[in-house]
Amino acid sequence: MKQSDKLLWIEDFFVQASDTDFRSRGKLSFILDIMQRAADSAVHNLGLSMDKMLEAGMGWMVITMDLDINRLPSPNEILTVHTWSKGTKGALWQRDYRIFDQNKLEIASARSIWALVDIDKRKILRPSALPVAVEHYLEDSVGPIPQKVTIPADVLLQEAYRYQVRYSGLDNNGHLNNARYVDICCDALTLGEWTELKLTGLQITYAQEAKHGEEFSIFRSSLRDDKIYVRGQGEDKIFFEACLKFAR
Repeated sequence: MKQSDKLLWIEDFFVQASDTDFRSRGKLSFILDIMQRAADSAVHNLGLSMDKMLEAGMGWMVITMDLDINRLPSPNEILTVHTWSKGTKGALWQRDYRIFDQNKLEIASARSIWALVDIDKRKILRPSALPVAVEHYLEDSVGPIPQKVTIPADVLLQEAYRYQVRYSGLDNNGHLNNARYVDICCDALTLGEWTELKLTGLQITYAQEAKHGEEFSIFRSSLRDDKIYVRGQGEDKIFFEACLKFAR
């Protein structure tokens, strides 16, 4: 682990074989995992540990993530994640990320929007409710605020499978973990598609939190303009919408 200052957090992660897929390439959920872990470390470094957040009845809820991928990592690599708070807009926080390999080449970058929430009331809190001051890092920017996923009205979605939230998918707030949504998206594709296509990005919007026992359908589109759209939808609500981006 490394830290340059309180504004920019830098942390190293080793890629285990279990973090990769059948092609020996890093799973998309692994990338989200290490970004989430680095963000947790950055907040902890401000004097606000996860335990203190939970004691205060507060938690972070990601709303939208937009990830660009130059290449997926390989086993036994050491990746370095840079992350920083870019600023707030109303009640929303933007956090940016850059991921580098051992040769200091950028393999991925991301923009994300988060909200601070009251865990019990599930109510979004103003940034001023956070018990520590957060200064924003202004020396770098991955890009503007990411937009929510919009699936074009003329895109046909077909059901790929049904999913039920179980123990293995839960986070410490008792809801489906952010990275597990990405596994759900990836499971909607065939192995043939993963073999033939090169993943270049992900855009995902979390619309509703999924709790233990909830069951919903996973719908997906065919490949269109190098994109595959995925939606998690229950009987009366949409849980998430995502766009996986590819190159041939």
